[in-house]
Amino acid sequence: MRPTDIAISNYRSIRRLSLPIHPLSVFVGENGVGKSNLYKSLSLLRDAATGRITRTIAEEGGLNSICWSGIRKRGEDGRLRLSARFDRLKYSIEIGFPAPSEAAFSGEPMIKGESIEATQGKRTVLLMERKNSLVSIRDDSGAWSSHKDAVLPSEPALAGFFDGKECPEIDVIRNAMLGWRFYHDFRTDPASPIRKPCLAVTTPSLSADGSDLAAALATLYTIRGDATDLQDAIQDAFPGAELRAWEQNGLCEFDLQLEDMPRPFGAHELSDGTLKYICLLAVFMGYRLPPFIALNEPETSLHPSLLAPLARLIVKASARADIWIVTHSEQLMEALRSESSVPLRRVIKSKGATMIEGLTLGGEYRDEEADDDDS
Repeated sequence: MRPTDIAISNYRSIRRLSLPIHPLSVFVGENGVGKSNLYKSLSLLRDAATGRITRTIAEEGGLNSICWSGIRKRGEDGRLRLSARFDRLKYSIEIGFPAPSEAAFSGEPMIKGESIEATQGKRTVLLMERKNSLVSIRDDSGAWSSHKDAVLPSEPALAGFFDGKECPEIDVIRNAMLGWRFYHDFRTDPASPIRKPCLAVTTPSLSADGSDLAAALATLYTIRGDATDLQDAIQDAFPGAELRAWEQNGLCEFDLQLEDMPRPFGAHELSDGTLKYICLLAVFMGYRLPPFIALNEPETSLHPSLLAPLARLIVKASARADIWIVTHSEQLMEALRSESSVPLRRVIKSKGATMIEGLTLGGEYRDEEADDDDS
């Protein structure tokens, strides 16, 4: 189940945004406009499914640090609000400071509300509602049941409420969001696990830190038994090169044979940019892609000559998964434009708030509205 729309309110430089998610969503902007906050807010929303959302907020400096950094209107509570829609289902979460009467650490992020709604024709039906520590569930008959203290005030019900018989939609949304994958740079220093052999375990998709890179590549060779498309992609980026991956003594390894070089280079010998590109190959060409993949500035450390091949990788992968790209590279944007007809979105700042050109307050792009009118 793929997300179709997201909404973000009061997250760092994002005052309020609602936007659709397409098979390929690309956002480009200058440094300082807050484009990375688009990526980070989605990652934070996923943490509602893992149960880490309030801990992640605390690790980022707490609510004072991550909430809307601009001027608030009188009477606004300033709470962080995130939501995602999945076809007919919508999940929302609201986070704020503890009330004086709540048993909590000073300034600890508290979940003030959660909900799951279902669209049935023209009707919207509330299936789960959480207010502070009270979780209310609507069953198939329409009857409500209340669960006091089912979760702690700092715990999301999406992650902590497991009575799927009463509201199976909780499990459906949680499992969908747990399948989201986020990639923000890969460690390429000499001690990085990416440069070392890893355990030989079938790896359908690359982990967020890339530590199972060798296994992800070897899975294509050994489990799928066909890495022709991977070799084609390598040669698109490095003409005449050959990428090999294998299992030996319970460990997976890989190397790269470059044209006109007398021997292949192991992972520990490859340049940072080459290793990073191989990681991106594994992201976009894995045995089984996650349903939703988000990358923050994938062009980092790459030579400009690799951006056109990267664009082709991204566009091809968008046929297998929803791809969300945040970049500041105009060259990557132009390469993507030449490979795809998908509109590329420009992130800007207006009065201190992160905005997206052409995006209406209703969460639709003006050019898409025009296309609908023409049809």
